[in-house]
Amino acid sequence: MDTSSALSSTGARPKWSLVGPGLVVAATGVGAADLVATLIAGSTYGYALFWAVVIGCVMKVVLVEGAGRFSLATGHTIYEGWSSLGAWTAVYFGPYIVVWGFVYGAAAMAGTGLPLANLFPVFSITTWGIISGLVGLALVWMGKYGLFEKVCALFVGVMFVAMVMAAALTVPNLLDLFAGLAPIVPEGGLFTTLAVAGGVGGTITLAAYGYWVREKGWHTPEYMRVMRLDNGVAYLVTGIFVTATLIVGAELLYSANIAIAEGEQGLVDLGTVLDERYGAVAGKIFLVGFWAAAMSSLVGVWNGVSLMFADFAGHVRKLPEDHPERGSKGKAYKAYILWLTFPPMLLFAFGEPFWLIQAYGVLGAFFMPFLAITLLLILNSDRVPREWRNKWLSNALMVVTALVFIVLTFDQVRGIITGE
Repeated sequence: MDTSSALSSTGARPKWSLVGPGLVVAATGVGAADLVATLIAGSTYGYALFWAVVIGCVMKVVLVEGAGRFSLATGHTIYEGWSSLGAWTAVYFGPYIVVWGFVYGAAAMAGTGLPLANLFPVFSITTWGIISGLVGLALVWMGKYGLFEKVCALFVGVMFVAMVMAAALTVPNLLDLFAGLAPIVPEGGLFTTLAVAGGVGGTITLAAYGYWVREKGWHTPEYMRVMRLDNGVAYLVTGIFVTATLIVGAELLYSANIAIAEGEQGLVDLGTVLDERYGAVAGKIFLVGFWAAAMSSLVGVWNGVSLMFADFAGHVRKLPEDHPERGSKGKAYKAYILWLTFPPMLLFAFGEPFWLIQAYGVLGAFFMPFLAITLLLILNSDRVPREWRNKWLSNALMVVTALVFIVLTFDQVRGIITGE
């Protein structure tokens, strides 16, 4: 179906712009942890894993497109699709979203507080993190999608410019970069390769795409082509951004044999390296980009995952799918924002309890296989009109994606059990 001739049910032509739900999901999915993983991959293996970055973008495009296609083709949310597979989905998803939200809230606020404390040391990491959480709450509390989308676009612009600037400063070797498209797994680097591919652009927020599509006002199959274009451009932007991160790791760290810390402190370390190599301005601009990446993830989760929780809670209460309580105007939406913001602040004071970290690690590791496998089941069934079901290519890519995340899941669980 050609978008130029397709009319929506209201008679208006479906519209698309560079800013859309795809850019929101991409901005939310690329957080500080993803930047560190890609930087370390570049600093350890140079450009050898560039192909894994490309594959990672393709895998996420497939999953996000599947979530959006289900929503547009059926008019239902992704949670309605999951619930049609049986009660086991609620048994998994309910505890997952509660535990995940508690721990992620603390991690997200700490992630935003770290660069701000280095840029403006007048406050501690904890104080800046709490301020960031409250700002995120204020931005999404009223559920105004238009404002939320514009804020995410601003953050994407800042983080994109900062990282591309850092990559350009290193004067990258483009021949080596393109040589990295050869699918070679470095010796001893299998799980790093899979982690780079799996970490490009989001986890639970991929499933939020269908909710943002609805918030955007895209409700019917007439918007299918618009949605796919939106999704493709968003992950093209993500791919360029993550490639720039890999370039910085390869050129600035790998070539000079400089090691940075694991975790988000590694991004602060990189800012220091940029300071020393290119001057204080370069380091400060990079830290601003680091903050924008962390803040975009925080704001995106505060909105998108809260929408998912509101839909889940409304389904449990057997409310109609179009009931206001199952959306951004409902009490459950606001309750989950509060859950993301205030209880996690306790972790700043008391540390993260061991059992909570364990539960979060196990549940979190299983989400991406859950998403890939459930999309395979849903999109190959009569839950979706025949013309919008998976074709062979979509099935092949989803199967590969599911297998990659199953392997990563076992590695994550093994690491938790062995303490590695």
